[in-house]
Formats: sequence, C-alpha cells, structure tokens
Amino acid sequence: MNRVIIFDTTLRDGEQAAGAGLSIREKLEIAKQLERLGIDVIEAGFPISSPGDFEAVQLIAKEIKGSTVCALAHANAEAIDRAWEAIKKAKRPRIHVFLSASDIHLLYQLKKTREEILQISRDMVARAKKYTDDVEFSPMDASRTEPAYIHQILEAVIKAGATTLNIPDTVGYAIPQELGDLIEGIFNNVPNIDKVVVSVHCHNDLGLAVANSLEAIRRGARQVECTINGIGERAGNASLEEIVMTLKTRNDFYNLTTNIDTTQIYRTSRLVSELTGFIVQPNKAIIGANAFRHQSGIHQDGVIKKALTYEIMDPRSVGIPSSSLVLGKLSGRHAFKERLAELGYILDEESFKHAFQALKELADKKREVTDRDIESLIAEELRTVSEVYHLDHVEVSCGNNNIPTATVRLIGPDGRAMADADLGAGPVDAIYKAINRIVKVPNKLTEFTVKSVTEGIDAIGEVLIRIESNGIGYTGRGADTDIIVASAKAYMNALNRLLAAKKARKE
Repeated sequence: MNRVIIFDTTLRDGEQAAGAGLSIREKLEIAKQLERLGIDVIEAGFPISSPGDFEAVQLIAKEIKGSTVCALAHANAEAIDRAWEAIKKAKRPRIHVFLSASDIHLLYQLKKTREEILQISRDMVARAKKYTDDVEFSPMDASRTEPAYIHQILEAVIKAGATTLNIPDTVGYAIPQELGDLIEGIFNNVPNIDKVVVSVHCHNDLGLAVANSLEAIRRGARQVECTINGIGERAGNASLEEIVMTLKTRNDFYNLTTNIDTTQIYRTSRLVSELTGFIVQPNKAIIGANAFRHQSGIHQDGVIKKALTYEIMDPRSVGIPSSSLVLGKLSGRHAFKERLAELGYILDEESFKHAFQALKELADKKREVTDRDIESLIAEELRTVSEVYHLDHVEVSCGNNNIPTATVRLIGPDGRAMADADLGAGPVDAIYKAINRIVKVPNKLTEFTVKSVTEGIDAIGEVLIRIESNGIGYTGRGADTDIIVASAKAYMNALNRLLAAKKARKE
C-alpha cells in the first residue's frame, strides 16, 4: 500500500485543547471543510462524553458522505452502544475503541491487571464489531508499554475483529527511533498484522509529534492521526499540514501519497483558527504568516531570480496565492470578487455587498489593502451574519488626567437602537460596562489578546477575547484599524455567541 490514510481528529482530540470549545454548527462547518480537504477518516467526537457531543457526531454522520465518520468510545458497553447510536446513519461509520495499556495507567488509574485489560479489549472490540465492520482499537499510552504486551493485545483484538490498530504516543514521550522500533516490532511479531491497517497517533509534548509520525510511516504505518494546526490536548497533536506536505514535498524519499487536496490546507487552517480562537503562530510551518515571506536581502534576490532557491514548496500548493494583488479605494467589485475567489472565499450577494463596503471604508484609512486585510474583513463578515445585537456606534473619552468614559449604541433584535454610557478603569473596560448595561447578560472576561493583522502604522488590529457565563466559555474576535473599536466588536461577537447558544439550548 503506497497511500497513507489521513485520520483527522481535530473535532475530537483537537477540541480537547484547553479553551477550544466548539458549537454543534461550528463542528459541522469544520467537518464539511475537512471533507473538501479530502480527509479519509473524520473523528467527529466522543458521543458518550456529553449530549452536545453526541448531537454533533450524529449530525456530522448524516451530512458527511465522502469521508468515513468515526466516533470514539471507552472500552465499555455503554460507550460503544452510544457511539454506534451517533454514527449509525453515516455512509461509512467507524467505531474507535480505546483502553489504557501501560503499567503506569493500569496501576494508578484503572487499578486492573494486564489479564483484565486483555479480556476487556477483546470483548469490547467484539461488541463494536456487531455494529460495524470498521473497528479501530487503540492501546492507550502504547509508547510506555512493554512491547511484548502490546503484541499480545493487538493479536487478541485482531481475532476479535479490529480492522485498524492505532499505536498512540499518548503523552508525547517517544523518540522517533523508539517509536519506529515499536512499529517495526509489531509487524514482525503480531500474527495476521498484514490483514489490518497499522496507525499512529502522536502528541507533541516534546515537540516530536510530526517526526514520530513520519518515522512510524517510514517503518510501515499506513494511517496517521493528526489535527489541523496541530491543536489538541496539552501541547497538541501531530500537525496534519506538516505531515501531508512532507510526504508530498519529499515524495522522492517516502514514495507515498495521500488523498488530500493540498490547495485546501490554508483555508482549513484559517477556519479552525477562527472558530477555536487559537491564533496560528507566524513561524508555523506550511500555514504561518511568515511561511512564504522573505525579509533577508539575499533570500529576496534568490526568490526573484528563481523561487526554488529559497522556497521548497509553491505557496499555491497549500492554497496561498503566490502573488499579492494590491487593492485600494479605486478597486471595483469585479477585482474584489476575483481576489476573494483566489483566496478561496465565495460569498452570497448580501455578504459580498457588506464585505465590499468594508473594503472601501478600510481603503480610506489605508494606502494598500493586503490579502491578510481581506481575510480579516471576510472573517468579520462571517462572524456578524447571525448577530442578535449589532454594534452601531462607539465613542470613548480617556487620557492620563481623564476618567475613561464610553458611549455605545446597539441595534437590538427588534431593530430598535439602544444607547448607554459608563465609566471604567480604561477605555475598553468602560466600553464593556456600557454594553453590559444594554445587553444585561452576566459574564466574566477571562482572556483579552491584541495582535496586529498587517504591518505598518495603519495596520488592522485584531482582538481575541474569551468570556465565561455559567461555567461555559465563549470566544469573540474583532478587527479594525482602531483597536478600541476592535475590542468592542470582539466583545459583541462573544456576547452574540453566548446569546445564540442560550437560544439554541432553550429550543
């Protein structure tokens, strides 16, 4: 088999990243984009964990047709039954059963013997097999488990009906040579291993998740479990884009392919970053803001003469345009629509009208509008489609000898304008207090981050905030050349998400 199966767990392990909660509709939106990306297996969630996760997995199973939809389950009857209930309407359903295997987990967490774990593994795989022919099994913490015991478990679950055997480096402990030896030992010591797919799932606690995954592939693994932008528990998972583009760029070394449409990588990365609120670091490989930017004079000279001198990948191969069309206040609707299409955005007429107006307003403030400005505008437009309250006006008075004062005007759900004002410790605090006087939804601000989207003194500033209400977190983003206005937009975005979630729960 010269193709690597890409198993994406952004919606399950990725969502386990602290602060990365997604709504049901946001999960479906990501799942549809993963399908466009060409993902072979989408791990949609963990149905037994909550009613919301069950509903999300069930919805994804109904909507997704091109990818296998997988549900995770503990190795117990109730979890497996619940997993099947969630995915039974999928065109291609898979149940993924997991159970700890390392002595550390057995002694301190499960308090069970190796013999008990072996029996449970066998029985629960057999139970899942009654529902579907596609059953995956993971001996959790495999990289800290005695290889001979791993071999024993794998042999047992193959006999019970498992078709994919996943080897997790659950805590990111393995070194590439060690994990490669473990994979090779499995092929050499487990009977009937040629009848199943061997998979690998690596965490990034030591920054080795991608290196470990690639070494496992080199030693014979033909499924790799990964996430968009490498998000996930603790330090995250193996980065999908890095693994896929390594296999593509170094096909001369690996001689392996995937089903991934790499031109969708950047679009998918932006969507996941937008919905989770996790900013992609500028120097992130493949999809970071600096991945295809050159500042050194020597590098610039080489790229101008021949891109291959300093670019081992064509940026267009991951969905980043190789050239930058500069837009400004004299640009027409057609040029803007063409640029949006090149960046991967197709808007309905109403959304395009709003985005074009925003472009004109921004162009009056900036001499040049870059691709990153456009992406920020579109993200802003997509965020405001389902507003409950709309920010119509914000005005602030502050200074080193003044008490910060803010006046805001919101348009409510009935179209009525409502205005109020308040004082605060600073301009942003005053704005948020004034907004709260109108919206009247109890919440606590837990995170406030400001970053520049583009360069220069006229740069767009983006604000990311998180608020908490009744123990649930909500992310908000806002962008503007005025950082105070961006802060107000971010707060309104988070409040609108909170209000939409409350309405959905009532319904």
